[in-house]
Amino acid sequence: MMWLWVGLGLLVLAVALPLYLFHLHIFRKYLPFLYRIFQEKPLFIVPVGQPITDAEEVVLATTNNLSLHGCYLKASGPRKGVLLFGLEYGSNCWSCQPYCEFLRENGYDIFACETRGQGKSVAQDGYDPLQWVTTFEVEDFRAAVAYLKRRADADARGVGFFGLSKGGSAGLFVAAEDPYVRCCAVDGIFSTYTTMIPYMMKWVAIFTTRRIIIDCLPTWYFHYAAFRGLQNLERERRCVFPSLEKVIRRIAPRPLLMIHGSADNYIKPEMAKSLFRMAGPPKDFWLVDGAKHNQSMTQAGDEYKKRVLDFFDLHLAVKKNESVVSARHSLLG
Repeated sequence: MMWLWVGLGLLVLAVALPLYLFHLHIFRKYLPFLYRIFQEKPLFIVPVGQPITDAEEVVLATTNNLSLHGCYLKASGPRKGVLLFGLEYGSNCWSCQPYCEFLRENGYDIFACETRGQGKSVAQDGYDPLQWVTTFEVEDFRAAVAYLKRRADADARGVGFFGLSKGGSAGLFVAAEDPYVRCCAVDGIFSTYTTMIPYMMKWVAIFTTRRIIIDCLPTWYFHYAAFRGLQNLERERRCVFPSLEKVIRRIAPRPLLMIHGSADNYIKPEMAKSLFRMAGPPKDFWLVDGAKHNQSMTQAGDEYKKRVLDFFDLHLAVKKNESVVSARHSLLG
């Protein structure tokens, strides 16, 4: 009996040891490529707007007393509602104008706020923002929503959220936890984890000279490698990359509109569709034909403006005989 157990032990060792050595080889040879590529900043031109003459410049504080810079733009004519705008990576608060001017003209106040280390907002010691969402940006959006709640002209019914790329992704975390955000329209959003896995599979195929490595690695192993890789990067960069996949369903039953470009070379349409499937209804997905990353509005023009405006008019705008006062206690406290 003893020899049986010895034999089984040797058999397990004979199988497990090569697998473990293969695992070490993969991590040591290919994860450094992941770390390097993950931390490379995108090459596209980041829009930077100019100050708007009738804007109210805002400075607000985070929970750890960092100063964030933003602008509040009041609607032309009677106000239908208030929108929090999520800026794309690297842009300043004034760059919201091309995306939001048509909404101002149709009755919506706009508030755009730069996250820490972006625009005029104070940088945090030891933290260098990348294009990926961290809990720091989520905390900054919490501060932005808190600011909108305490304004003298706060809308007691709640606000809508409209965001691009990184800003759109970060804002959804706060929308998922706070019902004061009544509806969300986002363009070109992504989640770090599900974006990383397809790119990892592509990178390993590029950098390896042995096709057998790709053929032998199951999909679950790439999931595991992405998880471990993110853990290591979090320690190195002193931040946390939260998972949008885990919270996006909590936005329901509040409406969600996801817009994405069919020619997006950074966040592939299938990545966006995968994330969209995780959201609960009511929801709508619009794939803009021929649009690259953050270029859906440029590509679709008036149709883009109409769809976004119709979405907020349907789900956020003040309706006839709607009681604003009755909502104040439940949403603002």
